[in-house]
Amino acid sequence: MRLFVAADLPDAAHEAVAAAQQRIAASLSGAAGVLKWVRPEHSHLTLVFIGEVADERVPGVVHTVGREVAGKPFEITLESFGVFPPRGAPRVLWIGVGAGTAPLADLQREIAQRIAALGVPLEDRPFHPHLTLARWRVSRPSDRDRALKASPRGVIARAIVGGATLYQSRLSSSGPSYTALARAALRPID
Repeated sequence: MRLFVAADLPDAAHEAVAAAQQRIAASLSGAAGVLKWVRPEHSHLTLVFIGEVADERVPGVVHTVGREVAGKPFEITLESFGVFPPRGAPRVLWIGVGAGTAPLADLQREIAQRIAALGVPLEDRPFHPHLTLARWRVSRPSDRDRALKASPRGVIARAIVGGATLYQSRLSSSGPSYTALARAALRPID
């Protein structure tokens, strides 16, 4: 089963991201056709990508991720567009997190440590909080500057993060589908 953990975003944040996608697509005009846009309702702020997990290990992951996390809900801002990889022809257009990165990194670290303690291998790369907006079907190095110049400036959305959700991801020719399996709510320490 393919799994990941994400911070959920409210509908208002998804709507603001969709509006930003539309503005970027309009600014890029004909070049926007080489971008495959992520449907706003499918955008998520991945905290931990787990990947394929054997079915017999899934209940342990569900139980471990579903425990409450000590801490208060916090606000994040979505702002600052970028592309991956940092050099050469871009493959992914994303929007980053401005305010709230420290508590978000704390939440990510807590969830990753829980999963790693189960012996489930995780990606070994630094956490870079972002929402993927689009993927290039075909790109050239010059597409980087064009996309970034077309991206709006400033805060696009604000959201309160109240926890993290474990999702099952199913990939198909019609696009991905996500099923929530567990939720780790943030709870203030008494």
